[in-house]
Amino acid sequence: MPPTLASLVHHSALKLTVRAGEDRLDVPVRWAHVSELADPVPYMEGGELLLITALKLDAEDPEAMQRYVKRLAGAGVVGLGFAVGVNYDDVPGALVAAARQEGLPLLEVPRRTPFLAISKAVSAAIAADQYRAVTAGFAAQRELTRRTLADGPEGLLAALAAQVDGWAALYDASGAVVATAPEWAGRRAARLTADVQRLRERPAPASSVVGGAGNTEHPENADRVELHSLGTSRRPRSALAVGTAAALGTAERYAVHSAIALLTLTTERSRSLHEAGLRIDAAVLRMLLAGEPDHARTVAGDLYGGLLDAPFRMIVAESPAARNRAAAAAAQTAAGDAAPETGGDPLGTLGALVEVVESAAARAGEAVLVVPDGERLVVLATDGGAAVAACVEHASALEAARPASESLAGGDEESLVVGLSAPSGPIAASAAYKQAQQALSVARRRGRVCVEHEHVAAGSVLPLLADDAVRAFADGLLRALRDHDATGRGDLVASVRAWLSRHGQWDAAAADLGVHRHTLRYRMRRVEEILGRSLDDPDVRMELWLALKATAPD
Repeated sequence: MPPTLASLVHHSALKLTVRAGEDRLDVPVRWAHVSELADPVPYMEGGELLLITALKLDAEDPEAMQRYVKRLAGAGVVGLGFAVGVNYDDVPGALVAAARQEGLPLLEVPRRTPFLAISKAVSAAIAADQYRAVTAGFAAQRELTRRTLADGPEGLLAALAAQVDGWAALYDASGAVVATAPEWAGRRAARLTADVQRLRERPAPASSVVGGAGNTEHPENADRVELHSLGTSRRPRSALAVGTAAALGTAERYAVHSAIALLTLTTERSRSLHEAGLRIDAAVLRMLLAGEPDHARTVAGDLYGGLLDAPFRMIVAESPAARNRAAAAAAQTAAGDAAPETGGDPLGTLGALVEVVESAAARAGEAVLVVPDGERLVVLATDGGAAVAACVEHASALEAARPASESLAGGDEESLVVGLSAPSGPIAASAAYKQAQQALSVARRRGRVCVEHEHVAAGSVLPLLADDAVRAFADGLLRALRDHDATGRGDLVASVRAWLSRHGQWDAAAADLGVHRHTLRYRMRRVEEILGRSLDDPDVRMELWLALKATAPD
């Protein structure tokens, strides 16, 4: 504890006597200052014990003393020490009365006690308090390190909560609570998700204080909560919350700083380890796509748990921004220039998807394989697991937030396109990858954020005809027939549609058109003459039917 007026009064060598303010002796003393100025307030910072002999003061004038003491109290002076036997044999009554009126502690300093002795006592007590704080901080650091090595982040949070006599919580990149200590703090920590997300938007390292008595944003939480970003990248990947009843002291501050450093070490892999992990991920994926699941399992070992044995989904994602960055980097590399600066989040929207998927997998205890593939991102995740669900939910949220007037085809640089395969296994990984690519292509053509291959396969092929290339082919195939119909010499397009819809049955098709079957036969011969192709060819009939469907009015 820092020195207080009470500790100075009880100091056996100082022999101080309390003359006023007996009920305010527990106030901490920041320093002891000697000043004989009539107005020392401009030179005060607050928290001082002011020592005087009243050399330049009329200490027996009640009005003067009232003004003097009132200014000292207003400036934050915590006490006044008056030396007797120098200019006054006793503490003047006017000064005592003024001190009592303002509630300012007044200490009588005997002549045999020099001011220097009081200053040394305050200085020694402050130094001892700081030494205790530093010693306690180092002890806390050792305990936090021990608990981290033994029990991981959960053990660290428990030790930190005990050190600060409060609670602590760890958040992931999305702002979700990963762990708390004690367990009852989970609900309090969950209320701060929005604050953690705002903190994440600031460049790291960042910190903020929320809650506390009188706080209007979180009136239900009287705790004073400090939020600190964790990580070494520009955008922090996680955050630490520390809740206490009051502001942190020096020892508690040491403990919090130690916890930040330790959590950063445990939650952030070093660059070399991260790159090595990416190489392993890419190698495992290549082996799976090459039809070598046994080799992939051998290389992976226990790295992905049972991911390579259970049914999984293949996810392929891309964004225009990622493609443009990759193209710019390739162009500059080819020209011999330095690669363009990409900032702390080189994948942009793909990087956000990685955080969503990895955070969901971590919370659910799932293994997930994430491989950047040029301008794309490939993810292998457990079928029916939290990572796949988080990916779909994230894509749905992006699509819902996009204005109806915008589409992926409109060139939105920050758009995300995702394709999901059907559930698959290691032997069929290559097929799953093709399914995900096909779903991605469909999503891109339809202006969707996410498409699952199962939905495409289970639906109709007709929506796939909504493509400019297909429409151009259909218009070209039917143009000659429509030009013929425009002259009023027949209705060849309608005749082809009726004949094909009746599977070449002349009577039924003619009845639909309201013409004689011979008229219909004549028209179909004209169709063959104009197209220069035989309607006996099933490919011709298939192409005509798809062309009619592709150009049919909505």
